[in-house]
Amino acid sequence: MPPTLVTLMRWLILSLLLTATPLSAEEEERGRDLMAEALRLFMKGLMTEMEPAMEGIEGLLNDLNAYHPPEVLPNGDIIIRRRQPLEIDPEDEGEVEL
Repeated sequence: MPPTLVTLMRWLILSLLLTATPLSAEEEERGRDLMAEALRLFMKGLMTEMEPAMEGIEGLLNDLNAYHPPEVLPNGDIIIRRRQPLEIDPEDEGEVEL
């Protein structure tokens, strides 16, 4: 090939590479935007699904405030005492099924 044709092909390839780069960067940015949107939708759906469970855990944690910290007895038993003892209804007293 004559040197001018080789130079012309080099310039053509270089110009194609330079013009293709912004297009590639735009598509890469669009891909990032799509991934970010997908992640946002996933997290929103996860939070929607987990909301009832989180409310249940919150209620459980509030119930834990009604108890003293656990105590370990010398024989290995663990006792968890209520801060306010439950009031036992006298009508409920009777046989206890074990």
